[in-house]
Amino acid sequence: MVINLSKGGNISLSKEAPGLQEMLVGLGWDVRQTEGVMFDLDASAFLVDASGKSRSADDFIFYNNKSNANGSVVYGGDNRTGQGEGDDETIKIDVTKIPAGTVRIVIVVTIDEAESRKQNFGQIRNAYIRVVDNKLNKEIARFDLGEDASLETGIIFGEIYMHNGEWKFKAVGQGVKGGLEAFLVMFGLK
Repeated sequence: MVINLSKGGNISLSKEAPGLQEMLVGLGWDVRQTEGVMFDLDASAFLVDASGKSRSADDFIFYNNKSNANGSVVYGGDNRTGQGEGDDETIKIDVTKIPAGTVRIVIVVTIDEAESRKQNFGQIRNAYIRVVDNKLNKEIARFDLGEDASLETGIIFGEIYMHNGEWKFKAVGQGVKGGLEAFLVMFGLK
């Protein structure tokens, strides 16, 4: 049974999927009917330590850095149109290989060239993040973001984090202005 979360909700992945080692984080969205330039949304993952910062550029996984050094977090590829059913982009996480000192993996989505194209998340609908036990191909948790991010160009969809020896998932849904640049600053890479 899939657990549907509300903004701010969290679950223990360790309890819901005992023995979970490799998960797939699937992200999806649809663009509202618009004219003009096509949207290009991009998923990224930031590995952060207890200070809330990434230790190096290797902790930033995205379309130009598809994996961290040990391969524990792998970006599944850039879907430039968001067309079709199912996940638009994916990130695989092997929790058995997460580097020591990493306490959270923050999953964000940004709109490429949002400011120059005059695009924002208010023009996006049906956005979601889901966590799947990759070995069993079983969806564990899902968060449908809703449509309250009218001016933001980047959103933290969710976080995978360690707490009291358990891997957990938190539905975040926090928007930022400034797209990817804002996240690079937030996580100490700029």
